[in-house]
Amino acid sequence: MKVENKVMPSEEQMAEFLEPGNDEPIYMVNLLKFKEKAEYPDKRTTDLTGKEAYAIYAEEVQGHLAKVGGKSIFGAEVERLMLGEVEELWDMVAIATYPNRKAMLDMISDPDYIKSAQHRVAGLAGQLNIETKIK
Repeated sequence: MKVENKVMPSEEQMAEFLEPGNDEPIYMVNLLKFKEKAEYPDKRTTDLTGKEAYAIYAEEVQGHLAKVGGKSIFGAEVERLMLGEVEELWDMVAIATYPNRKAMLDMISDPDYIKSAQHRVAGLAGQLNIETKIK
């Protein structure tokens, strides 16, 4: 099994996300890996660690989630691997829920969210973002 952290979805992943007919609630499981030092897209000088930059995003995203009817339901630091093997563990796990895919798309397209997401990009070395649904 190949595991590759990313910061942005591929074109294929985004196209699948945009497919019509997915109007039920989703739970996004985020496996997060932080940069040692934050690196902002606008090249600003900062002394923040990746974890600190992401923490700014995590605080700001609460309002963005609420605006579209979503919410953060879990977040914790990874302590150890209980079962299985990976080359490197993630630093944190976070789960957010959205009423549907459109709500998430509305959020990530909002100019205010895009401004907050700069902290996400600055802090993350990469992540796995896993869409789940209760069946």
